[in-house]
Amino acid sequence: MSKINQIRNYIAQHQSRLAIISDPVTVNYLTGFDCDPHERQLFLFVYSDNEPILFVPELEAARARQVVSFEVIGYQDAENPWQKIRLSLPRIDSKFIFVEFDHLNVTKFNGLQSVFLGRFENLTPYVQEMRLIKSTDEINKMLVAGVYADYAVKVGFDNIRAGRTEMDLVAQIEFELKKKGISQMSFDTLVLTGNNAANPHGIPGKNPIENNALLLFDLGVVCEGYTSDMTRTVAVGRPDQFKEDIYKLCLEAQLTAQDFIKPGVTASEVDAAARKVIEKAGYGEYFNHRLGHGLGMDVHEYPSIMAGNDLVIQEGMCFSVEPGIYIPGRVGVRIEDCGYITKTGFNPLTQTPKKLQYFEL
Repeated sequence: MSKINQIRNYIAQHQSRLAIISDPVTVNYLTGFDCDPHERQLFLFVYSDNEPILFVPELEAARARQVVSFEVIGYQDAENPWQKIRLSLPRIDSKFIFVEFDHLNVTKFNGLQSVFLGRFENLTPYVQEMRLIKSTDEINKMLVAGVYADYAVKVGFDNIRAGRTEMDLVAQIEFELKKKGISQMSFDTLVLTGNNAANPHGIPGKNPIENNALLLFDLGVVCEGYTSDMTRTVAVGRPDQFKEDIYKLCLEAQLTAQDFIKPGVTASEVDAAARKVIEKAGYGEYFNHRLGHGLGMDVHEYPSIMAGNDLVIQEGMCFSVEPGIYIPGRVGVRIEDCGYITKTGFNPLTQTPKKLQYFEL
């Protein structure tokens, strides 16, 4: 059954005749049409009893018609998109209309409500369930994205030099990836030195790479529409014993969680497996985020691997395992692999060694 037909059947089972897809990633997932509309409007209208319709900015319409086999309606910048939708789409009478609550801003919500009279119901949970279990093809694409992520951190490692800054390394990594044909990172590349790594989502800047400190790389790429995400922390010079001990503790937590993962355990149990290692050593307060997040066409997607989530882990899920210890003013360490679940456990998508590596300035 095609993905669009899954949506069609779902809404029909819930006495609805229409679903409106507004998230460009979901549109891509369902149709293969990849588009960032920026401030313009992009919608996929899926009917329970009619062919779907793709509504796009006119400048994207020709490309869309090369990808999808059903009707594409484009609108000019000077046109009112809501009026164009009202005049162009078939009239329907549906008490319920499914929309993606997680991806509707107020402008889109009000615009759609000005056109459609049915009560809006949330489609997001069903889309999340559809995307939860990855196909072999999806996993293969993420494996390729993982290879490029491994290459990216190697570029970073190879460019650790005296006088280089965090942004110097970011620029070199992304330049080399573009030479390989990778046009998009999964998110803004992080290279964080010394105390800056104690900010879980620190911002790279003009900070020179510190000697006798730890250096954190967090990055990923988009390849054929699918993402990768990994973190490695390395030593520059000879950090003190405290920093090395924190690194070893974080690595123990990560490996413990990875070894624990298998179909049938819960997301909260996986989080606890890593968290208990860090808490037992007395640093629980410095591990201040969930253990992991789902991965696929989005770098952060359903599910969250965290306390309180009793979702049962299943074969085909993909998510990150990324414990971190962040002690302000002293040290920051995170070690991350994303992986997919097999019948026997967790298979990482990235292979860069995790034994603490040392680099000299």
